[in-house]
Parts: sequence; C-alpha cells; structure tokens
Amino acid sequence: MSATVPPDPSRSVTITTLQSAKAVHRPIVMITAYDAPTARLVDEAGVDVILVGDSVGMVALGYDSTLPVTLADMLHHTRAVARGTKRALIVTDMPFMTFQISAEEALRNAGLLIAQGGAGAVKLEGGMRVAATVAKIVEAGIPVMGHVGLTPQSVHQFGGYRVQAKQTSAALKLIEDCQALQAAGAFAIVLECIPTELAAVVSQEISIPTIGIGAGGGCDGQVQVFHDLVGMGGDFTPRHAKRYAEIGDTIRAAVEHYAQDVRDRAFPKAAQSTAMDPQQFAEFEAHHASGICDIADSDAGTEGG
Repeated sequence: MSATVPPDPSRSVTITTLQSAKAVHRPIVMITAYDAPTARLVDEAGVDVILVGDSVGMVALGYDSTLPVTLADMLHHTRAVARGTKRALIVTDMPFMTFQISAEEALRNAGLLIAQGGAGAVKLEGGMRVAATVAKIVEAGIPVMGHVGLTPQSVHQFGGYRVQAKQTSAALKLIEDCQALQAAGAFAIVLECIPTELAAVVSQEISIPTIGIGAGGGCDGQVQVFHDLVGMGGDFTPRHAKRYAEIGDTIRAAVEHYAQDVRDRAFPKAAQSTAMDPQQFAEFEAHHASGICDIADSDAGTEGG
C-alpha cells in the first residue's frame, strides 16, 4: 500500500489498523475533537484517530493549563465525540491525578472512560514511572497510548511549555521511557516537542507507532489540535501547528453580519417567519379590538397540523 493512500473509509479504525499502518509506512493522522459536530467533520474527513485531549481545558473551557480538567469533564466530552464518530478510533486523555495515585485507581478511571465515555483507548502521560500502571490497564483489556517528551500535566516541573530531551542524558532517558511503555503493552506513543532527530530514532527503534506533535516528520503519524489548524485558537498559533483555514475570521464576520442585519431590521424576513392565515388573523383582530377573549379556540388540538 502506498504511503499516500488513505485508509478504507468503510472500515472502523482499531489499534491493529494503526500497527498495520506502521508496518507499511502509511502515516497515521490524529486530531483533537471535543464535541459531536467537530467529531463528525473530522471523522468524515478520514482521520484515523480522534483524541479527546485534556487540552479541552485550554481550548474550550478557558483554563490556563490542562491541570483543572476533571474526569467528569473528560467523560462529558468523550460521550459527545463518541456520538459524532462512526469510524475513527477515539482515544481519551486521562486527566491530572486520575492515574498517578495508584494503579488500581487508574484502572478504575480508565474503565469509566471506556464503559461510560465510549472511548476506544486511553492516553496517559509519563514513561517508566507509569509503566506498571500502563501494564495493569492493558492487562484488563483496555488499550493504552503513551505520551512522553513535553507532558503538559508536568508544566510546573518543566518551568513552562518547552522543548524536551535536547541534551544527551535526557534523550537517552526518553528512549528508555518509550521502551518501558512498549514493554508494558502500550499500543502507541505520542512524542511531544522533542528534537526531530531523536523522534526519528525512537520511531525506528520501537515496534509500536509514534505520533508526533512538534517532533518532526520522522514519526509514524502526527497529531494536532483542531482549533489550531482551522484558525479558531485566537491570534497565537503554536510553532508546531500550521493553519489550513481561518474559520475564526469567517465565524466572526458571519456573526457581525447577523448582528447588523438585526439592528437594521433586515433579519428576519418572510422566509425566516411564519404567517397566520389572513382570515384567522382578521378574526383575531376583531375580537382583540372588542376585548372579547372567551371565543372557543378553534385551533385546540391542531397545533402542528
């Protein structure tokens, strides 16, 4: 299969699909979605994986980081995405402090995201330190995607959103983290904001797919935030993102046009309104003007008929 051939749109994407894609060098396409309409659009566009990211906190909920996002938030948004998705694999982030306390609690929370949220897999941040937790979740039959490099839940430890593993020791540690996640049973790993050369080496050395974001083109796939790609993320666009549309400008212009039409009484017109039968309206006016309000309601029981 050529690397440029998209997947069969009639078949649901599974973790086996992604593993096969790596084997034939077909790049994996992953994008975020946080609601049913967006999920429907990206699913119809043919993406392989929809990530219900805890980035919802910053993108849709107005937080300054992903840290305030709760399990309830993720369940809510995952359910919405599941209702809008027919074929893409849905992967849901495990939010801050839902997997760090114990492997047992992590398993319980992962199970909720699958059973009640409708996700097909979960993603959690960290390498060797979470390998035992990953193994326990996988052992229970829940697919797990790993995430190393810049892990946003550790932003305070990193001192900000910075490229990771630029030094030799950190690069070697990252490879060990990936190997540990693979050994624990993770089916794929997100590599976020690490040097291009390192991401390429990792992608060649491990047998499971790598999904890059700010990690260059040598990964087995790429993931981006939907809002960054279509110009709905405000004026700031991360370095690792490319704008493919300016939907934000289009929406703003449309709402400005609507607002002006309302103020000019240019909206609504007849096409957006419903007229009363002239005879009924004339009868109404006559009774209304005379102050008679006890006329039998001839419309009773006929609403919508």
